[in-house]
Amino acid sequence: MSAAPPVVTSAELGVDDQERPARTLGGFPARLVSVVSFGLAMLALWQVFRPLPQGSQYYLVVFLAIALPLVFLGYRSGWGRLDRVDGPAPLDWVLAVVTALVCLYPVLPFTLGDGGGGYDAFLDRQGMLAPLDVLMGGLLLVLVLEACRRTTGIILPAVCLVFLAYGYYGGLLPQNWTIAHAGLDVDQIVDALYNSGSGFYGTPLDVAASYIVLFTLYGAVLEFSGAARFFVDLSVSLFRRSHSAAGRTAVVSGFLLGTVSGSGTATAVSTGAVTWPILRRAGYRPEQAGGMLAAAGVGAILSPPTLGVAAFIVAEYLDVAYVTVLGWALIPTLLYYLGILLSVEIDARRIHAEGRAPADLADGPLPTPWWKLLGRFGYHFSSLIVIVVLLLAGMSATRAVVYAMVLALVLAVPDRILRARAETPAGEEDSAPPQRGWSRREIGAFVLDALRALAYGMRSALPVVAVCAAAGVITAMTTKTGLGAQLASLLVRAGSVLSDDPAVVLATTAVLAAIALSLLGLAVPVTASFVIGWVIIGPALLDLDVAAPAAAMFVFYFSVLSEVTPPTALAAVGAAAVTGAKAVPTMWAALRYALPAFLVPLMFVLTDSGQHLLGRGAVLDVLWVSAAACVGVAALAAATGGWLFGLGAIGPIPRGLAAAAGLTLLYPAPTATAIGLAVLVAAVLAGTVDRMRRRTATGTP
Repeated sequence: MSAAPPVVTSAELGVDDQERPARTLGGFPARLVSVVSFGLAMLALWQVFRPLPQGSQYYLVVFLAIALPLVFLGYRSGWGRLDRVDGPAPLDWVLAVVTALVCLYPVLPFTLGDGGGGYDAFLDRQGMLAPLDVLMGGLLLVLVLEACRRTTGIILPAVCLVFLAYGYYGGLLPQNWTIAHAGLDVDQIVDALYNSGSGFYGTPLDVAASYIVLFTLYGAVLEFSGAARFFVDLSVSLFRRSHSAAGRTAVVSGFLLGTVSGSGTATAVSTGAVTWPILRRAGYRPEQAGGMLAAAGVGAILSPPTLGVAAFIVAEYLDVAYVTVLGWALIPTLLYYLGILLSVEIDARRIHAEGRAPADLADGPLPTPWWKLLGRFGYHFSSLIVIVVLLLAGMSATRAVVYAMVLALVLAVPDRILRARAETPAGEEDSAPPQRGWSRREIGAFVLDALRALAYGMRSALPVVAVCAAAGVITAMTTKTGLGAQLASLLVRAGSVLSDDPAVVLATTAVLAAIALSLLGLAVPVTASFVIGWVIIGPALLDLDVAAPAAAMFVFYFSVLSEVTPPTALAAVGAAAVTGAKAVPTMWAALRYALPAFLVPLMFVLTDSGQHLLGRGAVLDVLWVSAAACVGVAALAAATGGWLFGLGAIGPIPRGLAAAAGLTLLYPAPTATAIGLAVLVAAVLAGTVDRMRRRTATGTP
C-alpha cells in the first residue's frame, strides 16, 4: 500500500501566510500559552450553550482580555535587542500584563476616582468618559495596533492611523469637500472605540469570538482526527488512471483540505507539498503547477460548507443565517471549480501534445484503491455532513460546528486504531500478540494530543482576533464621521462620468469597485478588506439598487481573491515556494486558473438576473442563468488555454472569438446569451477551419 506523505503546514515550510509566523515557544511560556489558549477555547465553547448573563459585549471584553495578551507572548516584535526568537522578552511580558489590565478595566468592580466601578458604571459613562477611561481606551488602541502589526505587518495599522487622522483632522478640511466633517476630539474618538458597539467590540470582533474561533477549533480537531491525511490519500487514489490525474488530484485535494485549514495560502502549501511530485512527473512546469495549487487553495475558502472567515461577517451584517450565505455561494463555487477543472483537462492534453512525457499516477507504487479508503476512513466526511444537516434543520452555526467538533474528536479514535494496523508490517502483524484495547499511556497520549489540538486551534485564531479588533477602528471612524456614505457618493459620481445611463453607471461603478477591492486586498488581510470594502463600497452598490446579498457577496469574493491577485498573491507565493517556481509567473498562472472567480461576482450586480447565480429567484431562472454561465466559463477556459475540445490547439482568431463569447455569456441577459452562443459557434467554426488548414499544410489525413 502507498499512502500520501504527511500533510505539512505553511509554517513548517517557512512560507509566510496571511499572518506573520508565530514564535516557537518552549518551557514555561509554551505551557502557559497552551493552558491559556485551551481555557479560552473552553470559554468560547461555554458561550455557545451558556452565554454570560451580562451580555455579548461583556463576553467580548473578557475574550479580548485573554486573547490579546497571547499575541504579545506568541509573536515577535522585531525590535532588535528587545526581541527574542525562542520566547517572550521582558518587554513582551510587560505588554501582556498591561494589555490584560487595560482590557479588563471596563469590568473591574473597583472605583478609581471618576472611573472604574464595574461594567454597568462604565456603560453609563458612554459619551461622557472619565479621564481614566480615556487613558485606558488610548492605551488599548496602541496595544491593538501593535498586536495587529505583529501578526499581519504594518499595512493594516497604518490604514487604521489614516482613518484616525481623518476622524481627528477632518474638521480642518475645506467644508465644501464631500468628505469634510465637523471633526472629532480625543474623547469622542476613544468613546467610539472603547465604549460603543462599533469599535473594538463591534461586529468584526463579535464574529471572530463567536464564529471564526469555533470553526478554527473545528479545523484543528478535524486535522487531529486524521481527516486531512484521508482527504489527500483519497484524492490521489481517485484519479490514478486518467491522463489528467495529476491536475485533478491537486484540485480535489485543495478543495477537501481547505475545509480543514480555512486559509487559501495554507491549503496551497499543504496540498503542494504532497501533489507537486505527482504534477512534476506528469510534465507540469513549476509555475504552471504553482498557479493551479494557488487557485485550488483559494477556491477552498470560497466554497461551502466552511467558506472564508469573512462569510461570517456577511451573515452578521445582513442579519441572515449562515446557511443562507452557504446557499448563495453554491453555484459560484461550481462555476469556479468548473473553470479550474476545464483548465486542468486542457493542460493535460496540451502537455501530451507537446511530448512532455506525462506519467500516469499508476507509475511506481499504486495507491490504495479509493473504495478501500472510503470503506476504512470514509467516516471523516460525517462531521462535514453533520454541519450541513444541522444548519438546514435550523440549528445555529455555532452549535452545529460544536457538535461536528465533538463527532470529529470521537472519530479520531478509530482513525488511530486503523492507521496503526495499516502501518504494521505484514510479518509483525501475525506475530504480534492480540491487544484488547489501549493502554493507559496510549489513552493519556490521545487525550493530551486532543487538548493540544484545541490549544493550537485557538492560537491559530489569534491573528484573526487582532485583525478584527483593529478593523473596529475603521468601522467606528467610518460610522462616526459618515465617511462611508460620502465615499460611496464619490464612487457613484465617478461611475457616472462616462454616461448618465443607469446601466453604464452601474457597470462602471462595479468595475471601479472591483479594482478598488483588489488593490485593497493587496495591502490588508481578507477580513479587514471585506470590512473596509463593505462600509465604503457596499453603500455605493446599494445606492444603485443592487440587492444587499449581491452587493455583500461581490465584496466578499473580491476580498478573498486578493490571495491570487498580483503583485502580492500570497497563495501563489506560497505555492511557488513549494514548486521552486518564480513568484511572478506563478501569480499570472494562478490568475488564469481563477479567472471565472473574477468575472462571476460582476454578474451578481450588473443585472437583476445576476442574483439567480446566488440561488435567488424562480428555479427556471436560476437554471438558465447558471447554464449560460457554465458555457461562458468553458469558453473562457478554451480562450485562455488555447484549446478546444474535439479540435485541439486553436489559433488567435478562434481564441479571440471564444473570449468574446465567454464574456458575453457572463452578462446575464437573454439577448447577451443569444449573442454569446452565436459567437461561440463562430469560434468553433474558425477553429475547425484552422485545423483543416494545418492538416492540409502538413499532409496529415
